[in-house]
Amino acid sequence: MSVTRILFFIAAFSFFGLQANQISAQTHRLATFNIRWDNPNDVGNLWKDRASEVMQLIQFHQIGIVGTQEVLAHQLTELNEGLGFSSIGVGRDDGKAKGEFSPIHYDPSRYQVEESGTFWLSPTPDQPSKGWDAALNRVCTWGKFVSAEGERFYVFNVHYDHIGQQAREESSKLVQAKIQELNRENLPVVWMGDFNVTPDNPAYQVILAQESWKDARLISKLPSYGPRGTFTAFEWDRMPDGIIDHIFVQGKIEVLRHGILTDNYGKKYPSDHFPVLAEIRFLR
Repeated sequence: MSVTRILFFIAAFSFFGLQANQISAQTHRLATFNIRWDNPNDVGNLWKDRASEVMQLIQFHQIGIVGTQEVLAHQLTELNEGLGFSSIGVGRDDGKAKGEFSPIHYDPSRYQVEESGTFWLSPTPDQPSKGWDAALNRVCTWGKFVSAEGERFYVFNVHYDHIGQQAREESSKLVQAKIQELNRENLPVVWMGDFNVTPDNPAYQVILAQESWKDARLISKLPSYGPRGTFTAFEWDRMPDGIIDHIFVQGKIEVLRHGILTDNYGKKYPSDHFPVLAEIRFLR
């Protein structure tokens, strides 16, 4: 091979390597992860044994923003300290630290929060409250983020009720209305969480009824990876059916990858839900 051809291939490799690095730097990995509250009755799957596994999973997959559910105050502190993350969100029972959080954790070296808030999934969203036929108080945590590259976008994280069907349907309508109210600049939006419904449920379908909303799983450039369900109940000997943890996107967002992550340790799962990851890129 001539010296000229060798120099050409070296230059081409350097150019495409640079391009790949630039693309990689501009993608964002987000996930929704119900981590399971610290229940002392979870013998064999206690939080003290699972906590490091939850954090290592997030670190290994290089997730920069993660919306979690069922998080108690001490779990929130452990996660943020262990990951070196910051978070937004409040306890659902008193708007402070009481009860479960549905927080949004983020890597402060890559993201900053311009605005944030919490509202309750109820007819009185501005105060701690239980909505419609729900069994428990439920909340949505939201943040307006700016990336290190200067990209601005919203993230909404929810945990719908596990009992009330009306509550789940009304929650979808409420969150849609709140997003429209808050997002005056028409920025890209990621809406994720434990919806406690499968895609055949009206609470899911009402979201996609608005053409601007897309399920990241269905529009991923790389076909979605993983099992057909997300709730494991810690059961090792079966793969779950029925996806109840979802990531939706709106606006100028390209979904490059989507996956339901089945990471385990010694035939144990870090939680009773599989985390769901989406790698996205914001389009100009």
